[in-house]
Amino acid sequence: MVRIRPETDDDLDAVHRVHAEAFGHEPVVADLLAPLRARIAPLPAIGFVAEDEGDVVGHVLVTHAWLDAPRRLVDVHVLSPLGVLPSEQGRGIGSALVRAAVAESDRLGVPALFLEGDPAYYSRLGFRAGGPLGFREPSLRIPPAAFQVVLGSAYEPWMTGTLVYPDVFWAYDAVGLRDPDA
Repeated sequence: MVRIRPETDDDLDAVHRVHAEAFGHEPVVADLLAPLRARIAPLPAIGFVAEDEGDVVGHVLVTHAWLDAPRRLVDVHVLSPLGVLPSEQGRGIGSALVRAAVAESDRLGVPALFLEGDPAYYSRLGFRAGGPLGFREPSLRIPPAAFQVVLGSAYEPWMTGTLVYPDVFWAYDAVGLRDPDA
């Protein structure tokens, strides 16, 4: 039975291992964890782990970003990364982690939670393409369909504009897709 719970400091090594295995082709993902957690921001980082028989098999991290709205900057959340051990994928663990992250973001009164991801997967969990809702990607390298958002109960219609990622994503070049032929 998989249990979703908040991450603790005791989980950090296991969480790093989950992302290193889940993103073996993109090792930078696991390297993002520590600097994202350490960042001083208006909204602290929130992590959840999926635990199966005492072992951490999945993890999600939600961190602060800004929405550059016409009225003012708005504190929002970004869901990244989400990882499940390859041997445990297909069991609904990732979905359960995303649901926990969405619920906690909304409980904290955060008006929007953004991510870059597969629309076929995330649309099942309430995410919608950001562009048609008046949001702009923080980089032209993010495919429009992959730029997604779920609106929280604190969202107000004037809250539109450009998502501004924290510097950690830029420092690790972890934004959007790079052209492999360039």
